[in-house]
Amino acid sequence: MLAVIAALVVVGGGTSAFVLIAKDNPAKADVTTPKTILPFNLVATTPAPNAQTVASATTITVSFSAPLAQTSPMPTLAPEVPGAWSLVSPSELEFVAAAPLVPGATESILIPGGSTGVVSDQGVHLASSTTVPFSVATGSILRLQQLLAQLGYLPLSFTPTTPMTSPTQEADVQQGTFGWRWANQPTSLTSLWTAGEMNVITKGAIMDFEDQHDLKTDGQPGPQVWTDLLADASSGHPDANPYRYVYVTENDPETVTVYQDGVVDYSTLANTGVPGAATQQGTFTVFARYVTTTMTGTNVDGTKYSDPGIPWVSYFNGGDALHGYDRGSYGWPQSNGCVEMPPANAAVVYPLTPIGTLVTVA
Repeated sequence: MLAVIAALVVVGGGTSAFVLIAKDNPAKADVTTPKTILPFNLVATTPAPNAQTVASATTITVSFSAPLAQTSPMPTLAPEVPGAWSLVSPSELEFVAAAPLVPGATESILIPGGSTGVVSDQGVHLASSTTVPFSVATGSILRLQQLLAQLGYLPLSFTPTTPMTSPTQEADVQQGTFGWRWANQPTSLTSLWTAGEMNVITKGAIMDFEDQHDLKTDGQPGPQVWTDLLADASSGHPDANPYRYVYVTENDPETVTVYQDGVVDYSTLANTGVPGAATQQGTFTVFARYVTTTMTGTNVDGTKYSDPGIPWVSYFNGGDALHGYDRGSYGWPQSNGCVEMPPANAAVVYPLTPIGTLVTVA
């Protein structure tokens, strides 16, 4: 390119003239600064790796060293928790949960790496996948009781005083009150209850719940019990059974009385154990049932017995069971520790004593 420059030259006599001078002007080079590629790594997670007693309502986050691509794959949780991942900043993800973390569970954040893993907005992938395990705190017995009561597994109701503000609070203790579902309940039942403490009423309710959900009926509120319990609470799926309670009196005459939803549903004469093989007093939970079975054991005199075809059997304490047995009379101690009833009467009692039913002998 040529640049034209005009210069003023003064000539004698004051006459002025312009002289044009041509000069080369080389073009400037087109220089572009190279784009810096940022390293892309996992920076931190909440909870931290191997964290213990993590609260059920904890917010899960994953932070990276650079912004993520809009189309980047997301982490996952194992076991799965309802919810979705969301960007809370260009380089940080938050899991927006639709349910609490399961109490007592071992959870893991799975962050995919490699060519199909999490990728930055500059196209850089995490070098490798990362697993971040952590343990969720054991669930509160009080909250367990609140949920069981709300779903109808207890002879008590629970009324919360303030609503939850997030579904992640479902496993947290709620403010509210318990109340007996029916008036004039026997003191042999009401005296067993304490809110916030594991007791035989709560154990029986857990066993009933486990039995209805095809779980091991051990009365222990493990992670699977909490998983199903929280799911039922969320969907409003209640106990399918009426509430039953059995009272065995060793007063003369001895009887078995079955309460259903707070009222006496059935009563029959019965026989408890003879001296030396007395039926243990206390309150227990039905843990095994048989339409018919063979009973074996040792008599008071030391001889062995094996009785096949015993009908309508509900075991509630070791080898002690409610069952049918043919006797010439009923209403006084005659058994080897069990609670015997006329077979026809035991057939009525049997369907009223599902797994978890409380049996009080007094």
